[in-house]
Amino acid sequence: MGLFGLLFLLFLLFLPLLAIFLFLRLVTISFVKLGVPPWAVLLIFSLCLLGSLINIPVWYDFPTPPAFYFQPPLIYGRVIAVNLGGCVIPSLLALYVLRRARLPQTLVAVGLITLISYLVATPTPGVGITMPFFITPLASAGIALILTQGRNAAPVAYVSGVFGTLIGADLLHLSDLPTVGVLSIGGAGVFDGIFLTGIIAAFLS
Repeated sequence: MGLFGLLFLLFLLFLPLLAIFLFLRLVTISFVKLGVPPWAVLLIFSLCLLGSLINIPVWYDFPTPPAFYFQPPLIYGRVIAVNLGGCVIPSLLALYVLRRARLPQTLVAVGLITLISYLVATPTPGVGITMPFFITPLASAGIALILTQGRNAAPVAYVSGVFGTLIGADLLHLSDLPTVGVLSIGGAGVFDGIFLTGIIAAFLS
């Protein structure tokens, strides 16, 4: 391999790192415009990713197995949990961003995203609630742009994307708990959409 080939190989190895750096830089600038301190942006994203692995049980129901049996019985319990990275942290950030959003437009957007999320979410046994990850982020961005006429749409998009998804996809599907067995609010198939909502909303700023 000649010098040119070595340089080309180094360029190929460096290119993904450069793309990631530029993406994070752009996201940081966008979130700063939403009022988030620069030092907190990467921390929040990291906590969301790591927190997606943490589910905090808030309610559970496990039937008591019989005292005597010939074969070990199969015991199916029901669990409701809150995902740290997909519910707790995004909700706190949404409340922080809410002070920059127009309340009437935000309430309308939350209602519309709630309806959309409820309709497209699907109860999946053993997994929880799943939904196409791109629908609510794009819908919240589009609705926010329309309602605000392109002026200060980012806070409306983020708040509606987070709360609308959590309410419509998870909370309004609590009645499906006997079917899915485990329902993680903000987790499973909903986390990707909420995470992408933050990125798209930040770019709107």
